[in-house]
Amino acid sequence: MNYHFITIEGNIGAGKTTLAHLLAKHYNARLVLEQFADNPFLPKFYENPRQNAFPLELFFMAERYKQLKELIHTKDLFQSITISDYLFTKCLLFAKVNLPEEEFRLYQRLFDIIHQQLVQPDLLIYLHAPVQKLQSNIKKRNRSYEQNIPDEYLFKLQETYTHYIKQHNVKTLFVDVGKSDFLGNEKHLRAITDALEKDYDNGQYYIALPS
Repeated sequence: MNYHFITIEGNIGAGKTTLAHLLAKHYNARLVLEQFADNPFLPKFYENPRQNAFPLELFFMAERYKQLKELIHTKDLFQSITISDYLFTKCLLFAKVNLPEEEFRLYQRLFDIIHQQLVQPDLLIYLHAPVQKLQSNIKKRNRSYEQNIPDEYLFKLQETYTHYIKQHNVKTLFVDVGKSDFLGNEKHLRAITDALEKDYDNGQYYIALPS
């Protein structure tokens, strides 16, 4: 495989972390997982989004930057592949949904300064699922502060992600995970690993999972 830094993205509850774990195990890759549970503003945000959105997004950006910056300085001699379950640009995408216009402009200025200092992934795997499936997954993982996320919020995030991918012509494997079972169906994981054996130009490539 010719990709050394692969990022998995998708909406809340799409299954990013599950797939990241499986791919890291398959390729004996270094695994980078988002430390969302450390953000003290996350439960507060779901209770009062307007008041807590800006500190929430600033905290996430600082933590993601710190984690990804370390990738540059800590090359692993035994693991040539890195798998991450988030894209740094998600900072900007969530901020666009969550922040009022003036705060977003300020946030974007900070993001632009930081973003250029980071290594960008060779390939993005984007997991797309209908909102009903996302809500089902959110209920299953049972994080108390996530249980009342409105469908409208998930729709907005979905639109923001897909618009960004198409607008910026990111090299992306677009996977419909509405009926996926990466843990229970070996064929589903194999469809991803088979796709990763191929070379791609910039653009979106749709990967169908077998039934």
